Order: sequence, then structure tokens, then C-alpha cells
Amino acid sequence: MTAPAGPEPSPGVLAVDSGGSGLRAVLGTAGRGPSARRSSRVPVRTGERGVDPGHLMEQLTPMVRALTAETGIGRPVAAVVGAAGFSSLGEALRAELPAALARAFGVRSIALAADAVTAYTGALGSRPGVVVAAGTGLVAVGTDLSAWRRADGWGHLLGDCGGGAWIGRAGLEAALRAHDGRPGGSFPLLTRAEERFGPMPGLPGRLYPRPDRPAVLASFAPQVAACAQDDPVAAGILRAAARHMADSAAAVCPAGGEPRVALTGGLSRLGDPLLVPWEEELARRLPHARRVAAAGDPLDGAFRIALELAADTLALPGDETMLHVVKGTS
Repeated sequence: MTAPAGPEPSPGVLAVDSGGSGLRAVLGTAGRGPSARRSSRVPVRTGERGVDPGHLMEQLTPMVRALTAETGIGRPVAAVVGAAGFSSLGEALRAELPAALARAFGVRSIALAADAVTAYTGALGSRPGVVVAAGTGLVAVGTDLSAWRRADGWGHLLGDCGGGAWIGRAGLEAALRAHDGRPGGSFPLLTRAEERFGPMPGLPGRLYPRPDRPAVLASFAPQVAACAQDDPVAAGILRAAARHMADSAAAVCPAGGEPRVALTGGLSRLGDPLLVPWEEELARRLPHARRVAAAGDPLDGAFRIALELAADTLALPGDETMLHVVKGTS
């Protein structure tokens, strides 16, 4: 006698956040919310064609299999991948990732988003405003719900001004200036840099070949904040970072109404040495905007978009380089 079939697994949605510090994924359902999470500390590679979809899938596939086994959630009906670099380096992702997700997981409704969009949605939902996503990198995104506007997010070599890698690099530059005896140096930062990275003459050889250079640079940002109370050079670096953050926010903030402004990302953990000048710059640059705390992070935003995509209620503005939706993938 054939045993009766068990209940069908609950259909789910998959949300992914790919950033400078690694990859995170969550699987959940509309009724239960996010059920389980997995993460990797290995950033997705960026090559000649931009963000590497093969490397992303290499990491994501075992995560999703583990999440499925843990939760009992069946084939995801929708998937959202928020990726750092998607706006300017997402050509290969747009060309290859939807089909790869469909083959691997059977998902047919897919959205690929800039990490700034998932950060925005996690922080503010569908309200007009601006979100500054400040972690390893930095990007500001704003919308009046008819179109997206983006500022910075150009990567650690060309921009991300005020982000974690920018702060860490500025702190290491001040340490090297002190080592050389040049003006603008900081001996407290030199001491902390040598404790973390070893003697300064060996720093280029230890840093430049690393594929995760942005994350390594950003790892020094907390040391800059730790020195800021007693070291004017470190304090000045964080004041300059706050100005850069406000510049990007002002560039994309809706001009009318009372838009909301939120800061999201790991940089907020630097505390008052950064947040006090950030608040001061916002009050000066955007007096009409309302400063609010972020409701969630980029992974929360990706999950929210996935739920709306599954329910066919997604109302956020579409844009090939910001929020690219593909349905009926095979």
C-alpha cells in the first residue's frame, strides 16, 4: 500500500544581500516571515564583467539547500538579490543570474536590486525620502516614488566617500604620515595600525594583493572612532565623513514635502564620533527633512520586496540599474 502523501511544503520567498563584507540569505513565507538565515564572510568577486554571478551562485546554492532543509519551506516563488555594485557593475548579473536562480531553485519571479534599494526599503518601506547606506562602502538613494535617484556608490577606488573603507583608508593614511614624519599624521592611529597590521613598511604588501581590500580598510574604521575623542586628526576624519554623507543625502533627497532621512548599515555602530557631526550636517543641509531611525537593514528590505513581488503588489519604481524585475524565468 502506498503511504499517503505528506503536506506540500509551504511556498516561500528568498532574499539575498551581497555586500563588501560577504553574502547573507534568508528564506521565509508571508505568514511566518523570515524563518532562517545563512551567511558567508566571503565577498562576491568583481571581475571584468562586473559582479560575478557564478561566484554568487557558488556561495548561495549550499546556503539555500541548508535553509530549505532547516525550514521545510518548498520552492521559493520569488527571489530578490540586492547586490553592492549592481548599479554600475551589474551587467553580468542581469544577463545570467535570473536563469541561474531559476535552474537552481525553480524560482520564476526574480528581482535584482542595487543594495541601496534594499537598504532603502528595509529602512523606510515605500515612503518618499532618502537613505544613506553606509557600511564598507557608501551610497545614498532617494525617491519620490516615481523614480530613483542615486549618489555615490562608486566603489572604494573612485568614491564611497564617507563609508567604512574611506574612513579606514584615511585613518591608515594618517598613520603613515605619522610614520614618515609628514604633516597631518596621527601617532595614536599609527599605534593602532601597527597593532592591527604590523610594521607600516609591510602594509602595502599585506593590503594591495587582497581581493577583500575594501573590507580590510573598513575594519580600521572602528579604530579611527576609538581615537576620535582625544585625537583631533581622527575626529577630523569622522567630521569629513559626515560631510560626505550629508552631501550624498542632499543630492538625492526630494525637494518637497517632509521626506524622511535614515542612515543604515554598520557604520552607525561607530557611535557619537560620527553620528553627532552627521546630525549637525543634516540639520544644516536638509532642514525640511525628518530624521528617522531605520526600521530594518538591507536583508529586511530584500525580504519585503520579495514578499511584494510574490503577491504582485510591488509598487516601488522599476529601473534596470536599480530594481530590475524578471518574471516567467526558465
